[in-house]
Amino acid sequence: MIATTISVLVVEDEEITAEANRIYVGRVPGFEVAGVVRSGGEALRFLRRRPVDLILLDLYLPDMHGLEVCRAVRAGGLMCDVIAVTSARDLAMVRSAVSLGISQYLLKPFTYATLAEKLTRYARFKEEAGLAVGQSDVDRVLGTLRGSSELPKGMARDTLDTIAAELRGRPEGMAAQGVADAIGVSRVTARRYLEYLVELGVADRVPKYGSVGRPELLYRIPMES
Repeated sequence: MIATTISVLVVEDEEITAEANRIYVGRVPGFEVAGVVRSGGEALRFLRRRPVDLILLDLYLPDMHGLEVCRAVRAGGLMCDVIAVTSARDLAMVRSAVSLGISQYLLKPFTYATLAEKLTRYARFKEEAGLAVGQSDVDRVLGTLRGSSELPKGMARDTLDTIAAELRGRPEGMAAQGVADAIGVSRVTARRYLEYLVELGVADRVPKYGSVGRPELLYRIPMES
């Protein structure tokens, strides 16, 4: 459980994307959007007035590069973490981001499920970091944030995103068997992914009552996703 609410500043110059990110962050339990800004300069001015726990930072901004924003944040002694959001797949860019202390790297386009998992991992990191007392604890906490596997063992990112996309196309909801048939996996596999989406807070589990027998469980993603 998250003891305190984690405040997030969304930095994104594209209006539609900024609004989507605001909605996404607001739907993750334990997180709140402190503000939404459209440029690096605006972000720095905001942070001087109101520090936040986390910045969801687009790297390509109209006035400066996101890495410049990070340098200014660090130079100003602002103690906040950063998740970089970008379409860039340049490894040199990734190395630069890591060197500036950017905690995670999120590639566009991404789904709500992907962002929710990043934020959930970050929240777990924040909670566990205060409990670390020895080397093994430190290693475990860092593994929470930067672990090589970002999904439970046996799960694949492509499959998770495909299932989430199927649910978005069926606002009325889908049963596990329907998802399994749609993407070509077993019902057991589909249900495991669907339950994981529910655990993340991405999807809802809704009973559908028929005339006889037990209700059928449907999974759906709320329309604002």
